[in-house]
Amino acid sequence: MKITEPKVTDEIVQTLFKDQFQGAEVKFGFVSIPAGARLPLEGTTTHEEHEYSYILKGSLSGESGEKPYQINEGEASYIPAGEKHWCVNEGDSAVELVYALVKS
Repeated sequence: MKITEPKVTDEIVQTLFKDQFQGAEVKFGFVSIPAGARLPLEGTTTHEEHEYSYILKGSLSGESGEKPYQINEGEASYIPAGEKHWCVNEGDSAVELVYALVKS
């Protein structure tokens, strides 16, 4: 299987809302990760927000905090702010998930 990196565009990532309240910022969105896609293409990524995700369709595998994981349809995940992580969709169809990024 050839691993590809999708272009992060409005076609695959949609910010559904963004709000700020008492020292915190919340972004909530939807992502569709194509079959065979790895994010990022090489290495790891980090961000300053805590990431909460819920898989609507498909499954992802990868590493977070140097520990391997697999998350499946109907499951939720949490990645702490600043933690190095990556994921890959090894399935035959797009993975769909909703996420919340919380910066405090």
